[in-house]
Amino acid sequence: MPDTALIPLISAEQIRQRVARLGEEISNDFSARPPLMIISVLKGAFIFTADLIRAITIPCTVEFIRASSYGNRRTSSGSVSIDGSFDPGGRPVLLVEDIIDTGLTLTHIIEHITALGPLSLSVCTLLDKPSARQHPFTPDYTGFRIDNIFVVGYGLDEAERYRELPFIGTTA
Repeated sequence: MPDTALIPLISAEQIRQRVARLGEEISNDFSARPPLMIISVLKGAFIFTADLIRAITIPCTVEFIRASSYGNRRTSSGSVSIDGSFDPGGRPVLLVEDIIDTGLTLTHIIEHITALGPLSLSVCTLLDKPSARQHPFTPDYTGFRIDNIFVVGYGLDEAERYRELPFIGTTA
C-alpha cells in the first residue's frame, strides 16, 4: 500500500490516453518497414511496454534488456551494467524506456544495440527529464516531460516499491 505522502503527478487516465496516441504515432511511422523489434528496458519499462504494444497496430516482436545504474539509490551510480541477448537482424528497433534523466544509462544501451546492427534505432520514453540531462539526447517519442524530481508508479520504483501503482507520483 502506498505511503500517504505520495503526491500524484500524472493520472492513470492521462497515461492511458498518451500511450494510445504514442501507439498510433509509432504504428504510422513504422508501417512501411520490416516488422518492428521492440526492446523494453527492465524492470521499469515493463508496464509501459505492455500497454504500448497493445496500442501498436503493426507487426512487432518484443525483447528485453536489463540495464542498471541506480541499484537501490535515487541517483545514478555512474556505472552501467547491461544484460540482454537478441539479434535485431537488420530490423528497425524501438527501444522503450521508463524514464530518461541524465542519459547515462541510455547512452550505454544505444551503443550496445547499435553494435548489433539494427536497420534503425528509435527511442520511446514514458518520461523525459531534459533538465537533468548530462548526455545530450532527444527521444523520438515522449510520453510526458517532467521536472527533475524523483517519481514512482506505473513501473517506476523506489527500492522495488510503488511499481504497481496505476499513476505516476512523487514521494517528495
